[in-house]
Amino acid sequence: MTLFAIALAEEAAYVPDGVPVCITGPGKVRSGIAVARALAEDPQQLVVNLGTSGALRDDLPAGAHRIGLVIEHDFDGMAIESLTGRRYENAIRLGDGLTLATGDAFIADPVKRAALARHADLVDMEGFAVAHAAMAFGASCQMFKVVTDSADETAWSWAHAVDAAAREIGRLVQELA
Repeated sequence: MTLFAIALAEEAAYVPDGVPVCITGPGKVRSGIAVARALAEDPQQLVVNLGTSGALRDDLPAGAHRIGLVIEHDFDGMAIESLTGRRYENAIRLGDGLTLATGDAFIADPVKRAALARHADLVDMEGFAVAHAAMAFGASCQMFKVVTDSADETAWSWAHAVDAAAREIGRLVQELA
């Protein structure tokens, strides 16, 4: 069985009835807890995370993008390792696809966008936590993100772009379910 994890109800508006969806809420803590709770209550072999994202590159085509690597951009693993001697990974390989940077800040700034673009193609607020929770429960994880904005001053247009993104997410869920 498959658990579909989507952050916001707005993003899941066109998911077909009867498909099990975990609406996680925004951000790493909410999404990680929601997916962990769902998997603890009803173990699944596969978690599919779908949602919206900001583009960190101008050449990305429209539509959904498969994520191959997800990184936690706001966790300083090197600092923690230097303090404790223990390594905590901040990257999870999912397969082939683009690189997604996950952090708890909504990126709407060209300077932050440029910094993140050195390491990733897209940015979101949930992907790493969903993948980490899936791994903790022994489930595989697939991830697809739909671009709604450019993670710069235009990012505030998300509310106007989410309906089209939700239609793409609904189409993907129907295809994958």
